[in-house]
Amino acid sequence: MATLVVTPTARGDLKDLVRTLSLPANTVERLRASLRPLERFPLLGAPLEGRWSEFRFVLGPWRWMLIVYIYDASADRVAIVTIHDARSAAASTSVDAGR
Repeated sequence: MATLVVTPTARGDLKDLVRTLSLPANTVERLRASLRPLERFPLLGAPLEGRWSEFRFVLGPWRWMLIVYIYDASADRVAIVTIHDARSAAASTSVDAGR
C-alpha cells in the first residue's frame, strides 16, 4: 500500500476552505475517507494537463472539492499537494489556471 502524505500547502488550503466556506466540524474525517482509496489505488485519480500535467486529482467529500496529488512510484508515496474549490476560476482544472 502506498504511503499517503498531506503537504503543508494542502493542509493550509483545507484550513482556508473550512474557514471561508464554513465547512462542518467533521471535514477532516470526511477528507480522510475520500483519500483512503489512494493508498491501494494511487493512480485512481484523473491526470491533469498543462502546467499540472505531472499531477492527478480526485474529488473530495463534496463534488466541488478538488484534491490534487502526485504519485511517486519509486517511493510508493501519494502526496496531496493542494486542495481547491473546483468552482473557482483559479482551480487547477480551469483552462485559465496558472496564466
